[in-house]
Amino acid sequence: QVQVQESGGGFMQTGGSLKLSCLVSGPAFADYAMGWFRQAPGTRREGVACITRSGLNPFYANSVKGRFTISRDNAKNTLYLQMESLKPDDTDMYVCALATQGDACTFREQHYDYWGQGTQVTVSS
Repeated sequence: QVQVQESGGGFMQTGGSLKLSCLVSGPAFADYAMGWFRQAPGTRREGVACITRSGLNPFYANSVKGRFTISRDNAKNTLYLQMESLKPDDTDMYVCALATQGDACTFREQHYDYWGQGTQVTVSS
């Protein structure tokens, strides 16, 4: 049984940094493509960053490109999202997602099979 658990969210002032983690329990973490999404209440879920099994060629939403970095440590079964130069518009629930089939880096939600509960990030102006 695969479980996905995010951590690392919190309150931050504009310009600050946070690092989110996503711990995946169960076997074969290295076989999964992974993604970070974010969502505010009443809004559509938005893809933030994604990464393939190998960690090569990550992809970012235009809104976070140059500020956020996605990475993975397959030995620790953990996905990361390093967030720099945070803005109030980055305030959202950040959710980690896992795809058991294929190795695509995509923001198509249908590609992902398991989702975490999310960790809240709040950026004050």
